[in-house]
Order: sequence, then structure tokens, then C-alpha cells
Amino acid sequence: MGFFDFNFGTDIGIDLGTASVLIYVKNKGIVLNEPSVVAIDQKDGCIIAIGEAARRMLGRTPGNIEAVRPLREGVIADYDVTEKMLRYFIGKACPKNWFSKPRVMVCIPSGVTGVEERAVRAAALQAGARAAHLIEEPLAAALGAGLDISDPSGNMIIDIGGGTTDIAVLAMNGIVCSKSLRLGGDRFDEAIVRYVRRVHNLLIGDRFAEDLKIHVGTAYPQGLRENKIMEVRGRDLLTGLPKSVPFSSLESAEAMQEPLEAIISALKEVLEITPPELAADIMDKGIVMTGGGALMDGLDKLLSRVVGLPVYVADDPVSCVARGTGKALSQIHLLRSPQNFTKRAL
Repeated sequence: MGFFDFNFGTDIGIDLGTASVLIYVKNKGIVLNEPSVVAIDQKDGCIIAIGEAARRMLGRTPGNIEAVRPLREGVIADYDVTEKMLRYFIGKACPKNWFSKPRVMVCIPSGVTGVEERAVRAAALQAGARAAHLIEEPLAAALGAGLDISDPSGNMIIDIGGGTTDIAVLAMNGIVCSKSLRLGGDRFDEAIVRYVRRVHNLLIGDRFAEDLKIHVGTAYPQGLRENKIMEVRGRDLLTGLPKSVPFSSLESAEAMQEPLEAIISALKEVLEITPPELAADIMDKGIVMTGGGALMDGLDKLLSRVVGLPVYVADDPVSCVARGTGKALSQIHLLRSPQNFTKRAL
């Protein structure tokens, strides 16, 4: 059967992210946005909670219950748990009174291997999809951001998710050159945890580090209007007792310097191999940022200063990839398959 055969199912697009899963349903828009976390009872392997309910358990469970992320750095780390999580989310997004087996479009990072691609496709099929199609994240992000990538004019996209960062130049419904990094928002959280431990001798969890990143974090301290300060609470490594210390925006920039430099280096590498004609187009149009990482304070200004090009944050950057998978469902006959399109991948 073809992708557009009439049936009693529906078409859905899935942003299968390291940090969260977003599901787009045709004619309904985004109907689900939940953390990609699963709580498991280690005694019998039973799943206790999935999504937001499981996220609240991170770092707060007894010994027999473990809250895990079945995806790491944009790819499946635990196939069985991922399949069960997908089945739950698909069933939640498509109520059974009108849900039969849907046709699914799932996004994947641009740098995944063939084995990783097959794992994603198999997980979607096992979770209840009638047919599973894959689209690379920068392509979906560009579609979701409203970029016109159908003509020969070049567009550049930076998609910063929870586990991966994809940087790509697109034209003629395909990826011309790209680079995928196995780092994203999670790596920024880990950098803050290490900094607080090294500088303040304080142990904090990833969830608290994420709160610090959101509320006081900045990538471009030179553009700060005020140096925000937030109390950090954790366990003192010297005494073993609870302790709190102030943490500032300036400290956050220092803490996140390493992953920021990795993204800057990758951006420069992609620009260096971009064909001159497309580079001229990018100079006119600028660079568009999507993904949750695009919301980091000052990141657009930092990248713009480094490469000397305008950098814009897309409207609702978090949902761009999910909306793009939905658009791709109706344009699948136009989009070039990664397997059939020669691209310069770093």
C-alpha cells in the first residue's frame, strides 16, 4: 500500500527526542508533548509511569524503582523501553475510538547510522504503526520553522535538542551539507553540574541544573542587562550536609563554555564547506535556530557575533521539528530521501 492510501488510520508525526516526545496529528496539530522518561520497577521489570509522571520521579525514587531515559544523544539506548513508551504515547495521542494503525513519520538526527535508523523504524512499527517513515531532524525543523526549501536558494538551520545538535544547509527539498553533534541541552546541564561540584564543592542533580540553565543561564554574558542570581541547593561534598550557595548568570556562561565552543566549531565547519552560491543566500537570509536549546539566553547573539551573520530564533522553536514531521507527511513525494541524495556530511 502507498503512503497516501485511504484507510481508517491517521497520519502522525513524531519528534522522538532525548528530552521529550512531541506528536503531531494530521488536521489537529501537536496533541502531545511529554518528557521521554520511563519509571521501571527493577524487581519485576514492570513499567510504573511514563512521561511527565515518570519525570517527577527522577532522583526521587526508592532503590527498586528507576526512572530512565530510553533515548541517549538522539538515538535509542533501550529498545524495549522505547517501544513501550512509543506505544503508550501513540495510544494517548490517538484515542481508540478513531485510532487504527496509523502511518508515522519519525525524525532522526542527520548523523545516525543505518543500524540506528532501523532501530527507530522497528520501534515505531512494534509500537503500532502501519508504516514508518523517517525524516532527518534539520529537514523537519526547517519545514516546521516555515522555511521555503523547495527552490535552489540556500537556507541554514541549527536545531539544538536535548541530546543532539544538527546544523545543515538545505536547498531543493534536501540537505546539501550538514554536521550532527551528539550534544544538546543535556550536555549543558551536565556542564553546570560539574562546574558547581568543582567550584562550590556542591553536588546537585540534573533537574536542578536544568532549572539553573533556564532561569539564570546565558551564552552571551556581554549582552546581559543584569547578572541574575539563583540559590543552588545540594549536598556539600566536604561535610555531607545540605547546603545552598548563590549561582550567577556569569558563572553559567563559564560553566557552559565547552559545549558552546563545540557548537561554534561545528557551525564554522559547515559554513566552510557550503557552496559559494548557497553561502551568498545565507548571508542575505541569515541562520534560523530551532529546538529547546534555541531558547537559551544570548545564544543567537553569540553565534551571530562569531560568524558575522544574522541569527534568528524560530517561532515556537521547541515544536518546530514535530510540526515539520507533520508537514512532511503531505510532502513526502517531494522530499528527497537521505539515501538517494548525495550530501557532504562532516
